[in-house]
Amino acid sequence: MPDVDDLKESKNYYSDTPQKSEGFFLKGSNSLEWGMKDRLARIFNPVSGNTVMLAFDHGYLMGPTSGLERMDLTIVPLVEHADCIMCTRGALRTVIPPTAGKPVSLRYSSGTTVLTELNDECLMDIEEAVRLNASLLAVMVAVGDRYEATTIRNLTRTVDLGTRFGIPTLGVTAVGKDMARDARYLSMASRVCAENGAHVVKTYFCDDFEKVTSTCPVPIVLAGGKKLPELDALTMAYKAIDQGANGVDMGRNIFQAGDPIAMIQAVKAVVHDRETPEKAFDLYNTLKDEQK
Repeated sequence: MPDVDDLKESKNYYSDTPQKSEGFFLKGSNSLEWGMKDRLARIFNPVSGNTVMLAFDHGYLMGPTSGLERMDLTIVPLVEHADCIMCTRGALRTVIPPTAGKPVSLRYSSGTTVLTELNDECLMDIEEAVRLNASLLAVMVAVGDRYEATTIRNLTRTVDLGTRFGIPTLGVTAVGKDMARDARYLSMASRVCAENGAHVVKTYFCDDFEKVTSTCPVPIVLAGGKKLPELDALTMAYKAIDQGANGVDMGRNIFQAGDPIAMIQAVKAVVHDRETPEKAFDLYNTLKDEQK
């Protein structure tokens, strides 16, 4: 127990040095409470301000797609190289080691599959997300689709519930058969997500992508989309970061690559080190050759 003598006026309170009040490094996040910022700071690198998220939640609507047939063999070796993993609760519990130590962007909405009409989704229980120690709640938002109102309500509900527990929300812009992947649509969809409370938005690349990022008041992460040749995927990531994105959330362009471990490291070089696509592709080939 402290001695009474320890209370004597001999302490230095540095009254001539004001306490620093630093702003938060992430776009649109300065007014969030501590728990939200803590989770976001584990997802986004405070130095580069960006993130490389590894997405492998495809099975919730596509089943065992190519590269995800055995996630224990194809995904687990990639986890150490990712800044954040995006997956379903089923994959998290059955495949991902709790010792991995990576923040989780949890697929929080679910519903129809590719066999029927997409985007008719519902939400899981917030207590389940808390049990799984989620750092981000990922919800599909289908602006312009027949399920627009349903998915926007899902988003607002998720923001409300997540705020109770300090868990931020990721609004994922859906692109259906009749939705154009252009700056006009994607900027609208991204802005709608942000206006309804999403703390981060995931969307696709397009021409004039800077119009999408500049009109969205929260960080945007790039959706990888369909598999591209490795150099093309690295080029897309480079352009997205150069035009204002705060990272990528890639799946098929990593786990379906010729060498997934080399690919995720090449993507990290682009996202965090601003490496050019050509140099990142050289890194990919070098790492690929080393693993033969």
